[in-house]
Amino acid sequence: MTGTSFFNEQKEQSLIKARIVEKYFWVWAKVIISTVKKSALEPRIAYIDLFAGPGRYKDGSKSTPAKVLESAISDPDMRNMLVSIFNDADVANVQSLQQTIKSIPGIETLKYSPQILNHEVGETIVKTFQGRRLVPTLFFVDPWGYKGLSLQLINSVVKDWGCDCIFFFNYNRINMGLSNDAVKEHMNALFGEVRADQVRANLKALMPQDRELTVIEAICKALKDMGGQYVLPFRFRHEIGNRTSHHLIFVTKHVRGYEIMKEIMAKESSKQMQGVASFEYNPATLQQPLLFELIRPLDELEAILLDTFSGSTMTMKEVYDQHHVGKPYIKKNYKTALSNLETQGRITAEPPANKRQKRKGVATFADSVKVVFPVK
Repeated sequence: MTGTSFFNEQKEQSLIKARIVEKYFWVWAKVIISTVKKSALEPRIAYIDLFAGPGRYKDGSKSTPAKVLESAISDPDMRNMLVSIFNDADVANVQSLQQTIKSIPGIETLKYSPQILNHEVGETIVKTFQGRRLVPTLFFVDPWGYKGLSLQLINSVVKDWGCDCIFFFNYNRINMGLSNDAVKEHMNALFGEVRADQVRANLKALMPQDRELTVIEAICKALKDMGGQYVLPFRFRHEIGNRTSHHLIFVTKHVRGYEIMKEIMAKESSKQMQGVASFEYNPATLQQPLLFELIRPLDELEAILLDTFSGSTMTMKEVYDQHHVGKPYIKKNYKTALSNLETQGRITAEPPANKRQKRKGVATFADSVKVVFPVK
């Protein structure tokens, strides 16, 4: 894939990607700012994009850098606190990005003017980040293939407080690269040498779907081993619906960031089964929703909760906090599952449904509601 082809060919997926990043940036910034304002003499937050691209898609719509800056301009605190750094190794992309940013209404109101750089991403940048204590930073990594993407690069940023990373990669390029000795160094940088060798050995006998799951699992484990305690992947499918094009992976050290991004990704998913998000964007499913309801993940959650918390008494929030990490469920899924179990008489709740506030005729399930799980 060439440096600009994704901006030309994957319009719909690109816009979803940009929207996920833009939404997370807004919520992340609002959460971080409230703490930073109390603790820093010169409160700052940062947004860094080392593979920023031309700033616009082929049809003229704005890409991630412009959307993030527009969000910052709209908020007084962000206008005064955001330090933004954009980089691209392609001179033409840098020139286009400069023009795009310059044309954003209100760009002059930012206290810190956006920095636009033209460097290859490699060891020098990694060492620069490793040697500094960064202000709270949202780090977006969107390479055209795999060159420059490494565990060390991600860790050089997320090592510090308030720093999260979102990275986007072409799955097919990674898949092919694992069996290509010419790019072995890049694959080792992404997975770690020992894990990369293990993945190469495991992939030899696997079918395509199993290959993909193995690759993504390996990347997520590598990120966790590096210290990114919470990792959340989101898949993008081709228009024909049966092949993966890209993955967006979120890395954070704080469960609050994980919860926020899970809610955002759930809403951007192209399908939901019983209200449970698929955590993927698949254009085909928007027109072809047949048979999805035959898979019933909410029923599965109900059974899992009965088994996991057998004999326990705890609040709804305690159930959610102890269970949701690493699962495809968001908070409203837990509320729905517990409400269903209460209606079926399989759990009891305090206060009971007839004494709780109702919404659209249905009793709500607040965080503080106590749940009694029977012993199995």
